Amino acid sequence: MNALASRRHCLLAAIASLSLIGMGAHAQGFPQRPVKLVVPFTPGGSADILARAVGQELSKSLGQPVVVENLAGAGGSLATERVMRAAADGYTLFMGHTGTLAVNPHLYPKLALNPSRDFAPVALVARVPNVLVVHPSVAAQSVAELVALAKAKPNEISYGSGGNGSAAHITMEYLKLQTGTPMQHVPYRGTAPSVNDLLAGQIQVLFTGSPALLPHIKSGKMRALAVSSAKRVSLLADVPTVAETKVKGAAGFEADQWYGLVAPAGTPAAVVKLLNEQVNKALASPDVVKRFSTEGAEPSPISPTAFGALIDNEVKRWGVVVGNAKVTVD
Repeated sequence: MNALASRRHCLLAAIASLSLIGMGAHAQGFPQRPVKLVVPFTPGGSADILARAVGQELSKSLGQPVVVENLAGAGGSLATERVMRAAADGYTLFMGHTGTLAVNPHLYPKLALNPSRDFAPVALVARVPNVLVVHPSVAAQSVAELVALAKAKPNEISYGSGGNGSAAHITMEYLKLQTGTPMQHVPYRGTAPSVNDLLAGQIQVLFTGSPALLPHIKSGKMRALAVSSAKRVSLLADVPTVAETKVKGAAGFEADQWYGLVAPAGTPAAVVKLLNEQVNKALASPDVVKRFSTEGAEPSPISPTAFGALIDNEVKRWGVVVGNAKVTVD
């Protein structure tokens, strides 16, 4: 190496060192004021409950309040756009989930959302399995029997969801595409009314998050056929996964809802690292584990890099489903 190249190498190393020192200093001084955690849905739902449970623990470890702000509208797109444009300083976080970060980019083209470009992944918070349930009057005791019944009566069996493009809608369309099962979609304005109509027998099938269904499954008012996760869940240990059912097209089926924190793109890496460490620490807290269990949620601590890879894969996967099923929003 000649003298000029050597000096250039030393200069670049010094710049890199100073950059790392600066990042570390930034992280050491963070946070100096309250952190805002934006939830794209109304209070009381799973996203809100999980955000508040984690936010409470983060407040303790960060030494600053973590203030949860609910900003509902347009399937979560209103809040998504707001956080995308927030200052990239770590003081604004977003409770994203399958719908807002992986499905909405395909449903709301005007939003021009590209999660890998517009957000810095911070921490995966939890996975919530979807449960495939039927009204007791449906003559199906398994996924295989439901598929056979639907194929024998094309589009006579109706399934509900919390609305066009909702997680329940997309999950069921994924199952339909994988198994070639014809069923009629009935969209509702939220999960609660769809659950109520299933209980009343107005619709026959629902494939949505476990929290809204568990009490009714245990009371016998609806029958659980399968869970969407890769492995069985403890709260429904006797219910098989969709993949276990051996239905043609269901091999490898997995469609949990997931929730995680992201920050505006450009947020300093040292701040992201600090937040990831503190969120993962919070997920191990007995209080958080207990609160999550009541929501059927499983704490899922991973690195920012792994969470980013998960989001990228989910964007691709659900884009195929949205396109093939021709899903649109009102």
